[in-house]
Amino acid sequence: MRSMLNVGCLAVFLAAGCAARPVDWDLMGREAIYDRPLEEVWPSVRQYFVDAKLSFREAPDSPVLQTEWKEEFGGSKISGYWHRYLVLGKRETPTKSKLWIIRVTRSANKTLSAPGKELEWGASRNMGMDRRRMEDIRQGLVPAPGAPETLEGGLGLSMEDDEDRFAMPRGENAIVAESAHGTRDLTMEWRVFNAIAPGLEAKDGSPPRTSMQPVAKAPEAESAPAFTECGAPILGLKAQAKAGGVMLLGELHGTQEVPRFIAQSACQLTGVGTPVSVGLELPVENQARITTFLQSQGREEDWLKLMEAPFWRSPYPDGRGSEAVANMLEQLRQLRARGLDVVVFVYDHPKLTGQQREQALAATVLKEVEAGPARFHLVVSGNIHPRTAKGLPWDKQYQPMGRLLAARLKHVVALDVAYDSGSAWICAPDERSRKLDCGVKEAKGKDNGDRFFVHVWDSPNKDGYHGVFYVGRVTASAPAISKGLGRPGADDNSVFPSATDADAMASARR
Repeated sequence: MRSMLNVGCLAVFLAAGCAARPVDWDLMGREAIYDRPLEEVWPSVRQYFVDAKLSFREAPDSPVLQTEWKEEFGGSKISGYWHRYLVLGKRETPTKSKLWIIRVTRSANKTLSAPGKELEWGASRNMGMDRRRMEDIRQGLVPAPGAPETLEGGLGLSMEDDEDRFAMPRGENAIVAESAHGTRDLTMEWRVFNAIAPGLEAKDGSPPRTSMQPVAKAPEAESAPAFTECGAPILGLKAQAKAGGVMLLGELHGTQEVPRFIAQSACQLTGVGTPVSVGLELPVENQARITTFLQSQGREEDWLKLMEAPFWRSPYPDGRGSEAVANMLEQLRQLRARGLDVVVFVYDHPKLTGQQREQALAATVLKEVEAGPARFHLVVSGNIHPRTAKGLPWDKQYQPMGRLLAARLKHVVALDVAYDSGSAWICAPDERSRKLDCGVKEAKGKDNGDRFFVHVWDSPNKDGYHGVFYVGRVTASAPAISKGLGRPGADDNSVFPSATDADAMASARR
């Protein structure tokens, strides 16, 4: 296996890249060191991946293994991200050892692609096969070459190339190496350590100094999952997740990335023992319908019942009823189905306006927090509601939901969304027609890399935000109903009526 023979070089390259980014080391603060020789540790490492149902291949006579590709939230209607792990045993001293675990991520989109990847700067693996000749072959105008490699225009695919190509994930999320990156995953290293260290210590009669990896198991679940793929660890998230705490996320509606951030956060936190309640800015009338869906098997009839609510067919689709939000609910449903303790509550009161609405929002969220003092509450809304500072440009006495909650609760963190430029499905008043214009709009941001992270400042800013949550480059997500979710055969080019002038301003502020 050519890929396994070169695994040592790949590991050195990836580890060097990780060491050049000190922020990645904030995940756990230090490495997990085993007080055992590597020869004693490695069999338990292998068994961990067997028990976690992560199939793998091993390098012969070396403490190195590579797992097969695993889909993030496997089975969801949208995923697009696949992961595999490269695990290397390292000798710290003759009697101590450690692991390096490199997470390799691939995506069907170009988010992670290296700049200039699509350009051919010289001789390539096509070995002379230019794009025009390849197109002629596809149309049957030129016969395909019979030999595997020729300088005159052969396919340029060796046996080793074929092995790499056939190892790619396949199906509707087929990934053709469009984008990929690797990073050292300290969270995974500690997950393995916490799972196997007690057993290693028990072999010589020593009392275990660690306990098994905690998992937030739902009360009705018979058992907790051995392993759930939750995507690359979100930097800085775990430090803010306190029992009874509230993290208010001021989002940009209508993106694919914010719902994915929420699903990943819930997955990663429940996986390390923190039960999570996700609060969505959806009408409270939808609570029973959403709870029923989360407890369902996710069949077509379950989707139909969820999408029957008038909310999803709003004439003002401002992004809260997007395809990405619907699929986030599916991802959270899957977590519950696997036994993880995640619940969803909705808290919007759209019939109210102004200060009355803020008070109703705060009261609903407060009720949920008081009912679950051991839970962490992840609450997302438009970016006015989470503010903890008094006043808005048009009302100096205005008290947003965040301010009202901060006055009643001990742990409230308000984060504004940060993102790289891209697009979003946004509803905004049209200056000419003075009507609400909903659709894909350009979103301008600042590039801070491709990794999700949470960053809290030393003190709040003038709006009362304590920090930011970053979601990378954003991509617009259209209304779920226009994609046929819950209504097979729906027209993708649905036309939504415009709002009145007053409704436009009210909706724009949500």
